[in-house]
Amino acid sequence: MSKLKVNMYAGGLDIEGQGVGANFFEQVKIIQGLDDFEVSINGKNPKKYDINHFHTVNPSFFFKFRKKKINICYVHFIPEIDDGSLKLPKWCFKPYRWYVLKFYRKADEVVVVNPYFKKDLLNIKIPEDKITYIPNSVSDKEFHPLNKEMKDKIRDEFKIDKNKFVVLGVGQTQTRKGIIDFYKVALKNPDIQFVWAGGFSFGKITAGYDEIKKIIDNPPENLKFLGIVERKRMNEIFNMADMLFLPSYQELFPMTLLECVNAELPFLVRDLDLYKDIFLSHYLVGHDNDEFSSLINRLKDDKDFYNEIKEDSLKLKEFYSVKNVAKLWDKYYKDIYNKYPNKH
Repeated sequence: MSKLKVNMYAGGLDIEGQGVGANFFEQVKIIQGLDDFEVSINGKNPKKYDINHFHTVNPSFFFKFRKKKINICYVHFIPEIDDGSLKLPKWCFKPYRWYVLKFYRKADEVVVVNPYFKKDLLNIKIPEDKITYIPNSVSDKEFHPLNKEMKDKIRDEFKIDKNKFVVLGVGQTQTRKGIIDFYKVALKNPDIQFVWAGGFSFGKITAGYDEIKKIIDNPPENLKFLGIVERKRMNEIFNMADMLFLPSYQELFPMTLLECVNAELPFLVRDLDLYKDIFLSHYLVGHDNDEFSSLINRLKDDKDFYNEIKEDSLKLKEFYSVKNVAKLWDKYYKDIYNKYPNKH
């Protein structure tokens, strides 16, 4: 069989600091590394390809679906009235949700990055045999541990004390990411350095913009906001830290956590059900700011505990390696191609 031609559609790739874009580029690189596929990005003629894979739900893509070609849609979210990401007027939410769900239903197949979200798709009448779970992955060439000399140099650049315990938060500065709780935990621990990498990728329509902007403009001494950081520099940011703290209220499959484990850092997250299917059962969780604060201090003061949680990250690093995930994509595309003989 000749190489399968796969066209990847994605919009907003020029918006820095959002996980969907990071996931897109990582997946493209994985497929480009496989021998049996030829990959294009946003090809203008969808008829030319065996498989058209839609990563985002841009209105212009809605008309790119072709009946005689295989159409795959990546499901990154299910629209909810208030998911803590964007401030949408109530009058426009209903048509927005209708459109997104219609987009998903229009595809021949859908891929989720977390099995937890399968039930949401079943609820909107997408057949189970059309839903496939394939996790995200991050290249260890881009995210990996650095030596102490390099770490100290990065801290110097950002004017962070080499002897401080550094807690890193990463993500867009929006309500659902738990940034206000991150700020409150920083207030509880003035002896610990907190750093947040990320900004308002969607400007003033970001949920919680006014409250979060006040915090960013007047942070406590032990909290630094770096703003949106170029992806090529994020490995340095992870290596500058001692741990990752992600108190999000809602996630799908945060690329941030895969980047963290590749840098071999321990992480602390909120106790969300959706993590239970993707983190192999061993990971550190908290339920409120007091517990978050207590666990961060334990990681700082108890070396054995720190190494135990770091070991959990190493297991995840292996499980979500590019090598493992590449095998899943290789099989998936070939299986889907064979599933629709009338489309080629």
